[in-house]
Amino acid sequence: MKIRNFSIIAHIDHGKSTLADRLLEETGTIPKRQMREQVLDGMDLERERGITIKAKAVRMPYHADGEDYILNLIDTPGHVDFSYEVARSLRACEGVLLLVDASQGVEAQTVAHAHLAQTLGLKIIPVINKVDLSQSDADAAEEQLWEILRSTISAERVSAKTGLGVESLLRRIALDIPEPAGRPDNPPSALIFDSFYDAFRGVVVYIRMFEGALKPGMRIKLFASGFVSEVEEVGYLTPRMTKSAGLSAGDVGYMIAGIKDIHQIKVGDTVTDNANPAAGPLPGYSDARPVVFASIFPVEPTDYPLLRAAIEKLNLSDSSFHYTAETSKALGFGFRLGFMGLLHMEIVKERLEREFDLSLIVTSPNVIYKVKTKTRAHTEASAATADEEGYYFVDNPATFPEHGDIADVREPFVKVTIVTPVPYMEAVMNLLKERRGEYLKLEHMSNQRVIVEYAMPLGEMVVDFYDKLKSCSKGYASFDYEMTGYRSSDVVVMEILIHGEPVDALSVVTHKAKAQVQGRLLCEKLKEIIPRHQFEIAIQTRVDGKIIARETKPAMRKDVLSKCYGGDITRKRKLLEKQKEGKKKLKHIGSVEIPKEAFVAMLKIQQ
Repeated sequence: MKIRNFSIIAHIDHGKSTLADRLLEETGTIPKRQMREQVLDGMDLERERGITIKAKAVRMPYHADGEDYILNLIDTPGHVDFSYEVARSLRACEGVLLLVDASQGVEAQTVAHAHLAQTLGLKIIPVINKVDLSQSDADAAEEQLWEILRSTISAERVSAKTGLGVESLLRRIALDIPEPAGRPDNPPSALIFDSFYDAFRGVVVYIRMFEGALKPGMRIKLFASGFVSEVEEVGYLTPRMTKSAGLSAGDVGYMIAGIKDIHQIKVGDTVTDNANPAAGPLPGYSDARPVVFASIFPVEPTDYPLLRAAIEKLNLSDSSFHYTAETSKALGFGFRLGFMGLLHMEIVKERLEREFDLSLIVTSPNVIYKVKTKTRAHTEASAATADEEGYYFVDNPATFPEHGDIADVREPFVKVTIVTPVPYMEAVMNLLKERRGEYLKLEHMSNQRVIVEYAMPLGEMVVDFYDKLKSCSKGYASFDYEMTGYRSSDVVVMEILIHGEPVDALSVVTHKAKAQVQGRLLCEKLKEIIPRHQFEIAIQTRVDGKIIARETKPAMRKDVLSKCYGGDITRKRKLLEKQKEGKKKLKHIGSVEIPKEAFVAMLKIQQ
């Protein structure tokens, strides 16, 4: 039987999961009575949000022109936060379906994924979806695809909802996508494109065989980690795990090798035979590094053991986030987590709250800065992460060195690609300028749309950039980004002082030009939120050892004169002075309770 390995790439909400449903239905892989919407999306969050979070794979039988085919669909996440997983999944294929919504046209992630597929040399089959809608314009969408692919194309026109054109698309997959290369008698070489943890069987690894064969009983080796283990079971995904005698070159399936720690498995790593290894790993592997960091604390301090157990369990099914224990003076015990992006952070938080019934506080997200000090690194931990230029990585404002000891700070920059209708171009570009963006390129994709490229600090994008972009473009603009490196920048740590004491969980790294405005807004907001005490409370923001903004929360005042119905004025003054002295004493010994809403307010202020 002939093998065809392919993936579907698309912008969010262009119908990727629905098209996968129709392919499964048309090939008879899943009987109609067992079909449901988004059948490959197993998580409730995936189904609710209409996005794919975890990569999936499924083997579909197909018969055409007297030939039997095996179509291996490797489903990929659609969001920009999971671009590394998309790249690994595409490396496991020989072709892709480039899916575009006929009613929305080409979007930013469509452009990014198309260029990635071209770079990898994959066969691209353009597919225009939702042609059954009254507002669809398939001709315009096809013209936009010509421009981004820079070639004349013949796009398949389908309706994933009704099944229109799906049979023709299946024939095109079978006839146009090349057969995988590789020989089954070579030393085995397999790409890991995903994994998950099974409580009874350990880690289940999704692999694509490029060379050789894998069978139960073989001792395999992982190139990146050097881990060696024995294969217990291999098989195909139909989409249920179906055991087989072995996997050979070109096959896509799963492997169970008695691996108990999911952190031994790295997406993009290469599996080979320990006794007869391949000459080297498959190209393209790199460690997936978190780009956004935030601290998570339980609302109730007594829930800390439950939070620790929940994070450990969740990390078994999603090893892409990193975590370390952390202690805050204001919030107690918690964890510092590193994520692939803001959506990833939202998903992890929501899964912790839903699946483990926890109430959580998440601090302001931060990115990784590279800091160089005038003296030696201020902690042993930071010295261990120093690069060859002497810069070390800092992801928490609380761990920044003292201002006087900082020689240079570099912040991460990204290249932002935005696709927007022409009427909203000016508003989008103004937003980018506000976020310290630097103009790179503007390209007209058609009379109605433009592609705008800017270089922008990642820190300006992590809080609310997506929401602001949707607001200024009435929801029509879409964006994608990629990391480009680090640049020196005038960023500072803004500390929040409540009653003279710095609150570590409220500290934030910001650009010096924005510190004054942000500091004033935050002081005003905290003044509203913090309840009155028996003494007045000073709320201040401090940058480089200088106070840049202040608000004062007045004290609660008891009417001590209510019992004085008359008499000499000196008696009233005496009571007021006594009250004043009492409040002065309380001001020195009192402590301020900061409500949980203050940390939510901090997020909004940064917007």
